[in-house]
Amino acid sequence: MPKTGLDMPSPPEVILFDVGNTLLFPNWPHILAPLRARGVWPGPTELQAIERKTKRKFDQDMVKGHGKVDHSFWETFYTYLLNSVGLPDADLRQKLMQATHTSANWDIVQPDTREILQRIAQRFRIGVISNADGKIDEVLNVCGIGDCFLNITDSGIVGHEKPHPAIFAAALGKMKAPAEHALYVGDVYSVDYIGATKVGMQAILMDLAGAYRDDGLPRVESLPELEMVLAQAYR
Repeated sequence: MPKTGLDMPSPPEVILFDVGNTLLFPNWPHILAPLRARGVWPGPTELQAIERKTKRKFDQDMVKGHGKVDHSFWETFYTYLLNSVGLPDADLRQKLMQATHTSANWDIVQPDTREILQRIAQRFRIGVISNADGKIDEVLNVCGIGDCFLNITDSGIVGHEKPHPAIFAAALGKMKAPAEHALYVGDVYSVDYIGATKVGMQAILMDLAGAYRDDGLPRVESLPELEMVLAQAYR
């Protein structure tokens, strides 16, 4: 098991979750339909490799103050992807980015997600903080897990994207919890981990693609692993 780095002296009162690549995953058949129309279909291994490469570049840019959160991430991702398949087409990249920025296209739920969230919610108050388009609550409900959360905080409604402290403050205010009693779970170091820890929360990365495997950061690679880590850390 990876070192989690969770060192809160007592269990958190609140656990807040990211959505994309943490609870819900992209509907690649739908999003990448323009590529399939050109006879190109990248597989899961290739997509994960590009995700790892993108996170490295994006995190570096964000730390230097050059990134624009979701826009920069997906622009970099699709630049790498289209170059890898020999289609460096700016119009195609824009079409893919638009599809990815639509919350409704993030509707893939891993098995047992609802059941695991319900078990976690028996011990902790849980909510959501997501950089989205103002509709992430609808998507979570359609995917059958929206009612697991006490509150859902969407950047499209708040007006600030992670890692801005205002979105974390808004969520903590809804949950009526101080930052030091809260844990955040998200998938991007420069947005989720840094954003949460800068406001005084604990954080752990949901790192399915293994982008941070060798960095010594608190991380898990699945929701079942997160449940196990929480159970062991806070018996």
